[in-house]
Amino acid sequence: MHAVIRRYRSSDRDPVRRLFVGGIQEHIKPAFTRAMSMPLHITATVLLAGVGYAWGGGSLLPALLAPAAWVGMVYCCCREFFAGYVRERLQTDMKDVQKSFLSSPDSCFWVAEARVNGRSEVMGMVAVEAKREAGGERFGELFRMIVSPAARRTGLGSRLTQTAIDFCKERGFSKVVLHTSSTQEAAVALYRKTGFAVTDVHYPVWIAKLIGVTVLRMEHEL
Repeated sequence: MHAVIRRYRSSDRDPVRRLFVGGIQEHIKPAFTRAMSMPLHITATVLLAGVGYAWGGGSLLPALLAPAAWVGMVYCCCREFFAGYVRERLQTDMKDVQKSFLSSPDSCFWVAEARVNGRSEVMGMVAVEAKREAGGERFGELFRMIVSPAARRTGLGSRLTQTAIDFCKERGFSKVVLHTSSTQEAAVALYRKTGFAVTDVHYPVWIAKLIGVTVLRMEHEL
């Protein structure tokens, strides 16, 4: 598959939004799987089964319902962490990509377009927004890096990342900064391969701590 990387056009709005929503929400299941494999959650599940069994006088139904409720709550937290992020972004920068990323010469939004079954489809995207540190130094922040499942393992992710890095170099930025979640292991590996290093790890909200998802800040010095 050969994809052409180009600047965003207004006609890309709907496919870009679909790719964004799908690309973020696909992390719900792996986040849930990882959360339920945490020792704390395994212990809580077992304890709740025991409590339910004792509370129900030896009945299996309470022994199953108590841990099921706990597992359901953990899943809902995983879903809300990512789905909530999607809702917020669709009402902010992704609501008007041209205004958010193309109204300044120091910011940009690219899409990767390829022919699939005779039709042109958006297979990936990435954006850069110009930022300024307290000391006045300018840097670029990489956003919305998503590659369609159909285009993964083709080198497209590396090409999109390099496009953003080259843009930041051309603009004279000191570095490229991005934030990603610990669940996005493939993305983290890609960023490390292209020269990014982790500079900070934190839990953005209490739900993230409950499900064990951290946000990584990564930087690439230029």
